[in-house]
Amino acid sequence: MLASCSGGSTTPAANTVAGLSDSTLDAGDSFEVSVYGQEDLSGKYRIDADGRINFPLVGLVSVATLSPTEIALVLQDALREKQILRDPHVSVFPLEQQSRQVSVMGAVDKPGSYPLAPNMTVIKAISVAGGLTPLASGDNTIITRRVDGQLERFKVPVSSISEGKEPDFVLQKGDIIFVPERVF
Repeated sequence: MLASCSGGSTTPAANTVAGLSDSTLDAGDSFEVSVYGQEDLSGKYRIDADGRINFPLVGLVSVATLSPTEIALVLQDALREKQILRDPHVSVFPLEQQSRQVSVMGAVDKPGSYPLAPNMTVIKAISVAGGLTPLASGDNTIITRRVDGQLERFKVPVSSISEGKEPDFVLQKGDIIFVPERVF
């Protein structure tokens, strides 16, 4: 069973959802906007830390946590409301999704940030990071996750998961995996 470091022994409810269940974009992600027939309005944009982009003739537009389709609709509405175009047709294509990464740190061969694949689990992330080092204390692995704006920590028994004794832990964007070293 996955145990919350805050004392409870619960698996976060969000863990039952596939790690890449939503297609939303967030701060740091970039995308390309194509406005049909309007090359000067088309271009590449990166979402700032406040969740906005500065769109030509419209100004700052909040787009964080929206899907590409929703962003296109927001931009179409803004172009229509500002009376820039009567019937705009906007398409949005994701380019780089920095928000869709997990960090693997500590006693692994290649610590770093890695792209979050669909249904990526803690075992897969550790494998992508080169596996555990000989000094790793896998059963004391900690996952740090933001849940409803608060950071929560979960102890994950990697060895038990590897042996099939415990279910694997599905990751979400932004999760931080820390594998400590054994204490002798």
